[in-house]
Amino acid sequence: MIENILWIAVAFMLLGSIIPKKVRARRLLSATGWVFFSVHWFYQPAHYIEIGDHFNVILVILVGMVCLIIAHTMLKEYRGNDEKGPEPDITSMATVATALGSLFYFPFVQMEVLNIWIISLVTDNVFWMMGALGIPAEMTAWNKIALNGYRVEIILACTAIESIALFIGLIASVNAPFRRQAMAFLASVSVIYVLNIIRNVFVIVAYGYQLFGPNSFDIAHHTIAKIGSGIALLVIAYIVMRILPELTNLIEGIWLLITGFVQKIFYKVIGNQ
Repeated sequence: MIENILWIAVAFMLLGSIIPKKVRARRLLSATGWVFFSVHWFYQPAHYIEIGDHFNVILVILVGMVCLIIAHTMLKEYRGNDEKGPEPDITSMATVATALGSLFYFPFVQMEVLNIWIISLVTDNVFWMMGALGIPAEMTAWNKIALNGYRVEIILACTAIESIALFIGLIASVNAPFRRQAMAFLASVSVIYVLNIIRNVFVIVAYGYQLFGPNSFDIAHHTIAKIGSGIALLVIAYIVMRILPELTNLIEGIWLLITGFVQKIFYKVIGNQ
């Protein structure tokens, strides 16, 4: 069921993206897509609670709320109740970026051949890097690496495909010369992939040698690696925005849209007390 919701969301967003700007209905279609997209994200906390990943529990809830805010904004734009829309068209740019990123990412989730291919590729690269560093790891299966008797399974979330898809969607959504888009692609996607291989090596080493005691995997994977990945993505985003200044308008626009919505809700609540 959740997979169907996901593809319905992407379909509505794509329709809203390709329909000419003069057609008001495209905003209604896009808003519908964002609502379905929020449903997808609100389904995710249960999975992350089950595996003890509390950081992602908070993250997916926030993402779901942002989807609803964008849907609400686009619905107001469709009804014509909003003030003069911002320039550039932030909600449409966000819809295009999300649709393109989703088109790249979700086939890896839904299609077994792509899922196995990307996991196998990352597992092979991690194993190769550990060998190059002289770490006595052992590949016990096509997606499992063992070190010092401790085994780690590489899953789709360990491939950084989500972050790669995010940047692909953002880069492809802006109207910029191909040369600068290609530079931004190399500065983000290739760097993210390499850093993710290093991240996986660190987690396996920390767990295999129990660097942080009995909870080494949780500390290395859920805390240190998450913080490191967050910092790395911020730095990469800064570099990409230097290459593609057009992205600054999109990021800033979304931030202002979200904070403006929150402020309106806050003032309404305060005013009703």
